[in-house]
Amino acid sequence: MAETGRIRVAKDKAELVKALTSSDGSTGPFQTFADVIVFAAALGAKHKKRVPLGEISKREPSPIGQEHFLTRGYDLIIKLLAIVEEKELAILSVGNEKFENQRLRLFEEYANGGLEILQNEMRGAVDYSERILLVLSSERFQQEQQREFDLRRFLS
Repeated sequence: MAETGRIRVAKDKAELVKALTSSDGSTGPFQTFADVIVFAAALGAKHKKRVPLGEISKREPSPIGQEHFLTRGYDLIIKLLAIVEEKELAILSVGNEKFENQRLRLFEEYANGGLEILQNEMRGAVDYSERILLVLSSERFQQEQQREFDLRRFLS
């Protein structure tokens, strides 16, 4: 179960998370580990992909304090994912360690699912920023095609 106040990263995704940040001379598209994790969680949620963490990264990135997410306003995303998943207002209870751990576990699993998607998309990429832009453009293009009304289906 999640350690209270800490967001964990699966060991098999740790290198990807580090590569996606712009720290230590890296040119990743995200400034912090928290930014990467939130993006991955949103991607995982969009694709309805929750993946249990398995072995946890103990080194960089070690479990990330929840305050890093709070200061950037990401606590709302954690709560939103929890309420959508559980469909129960009690999950938002403040000061209840059980619900807080449950919210963090759900968030971690969506982030892990999103990181799995990113891992597949980034395979063979030299420039992660460019590849993420391609992924986002592809998602946008698919959405635009779904919204377009096609009169051809009435012909025949």
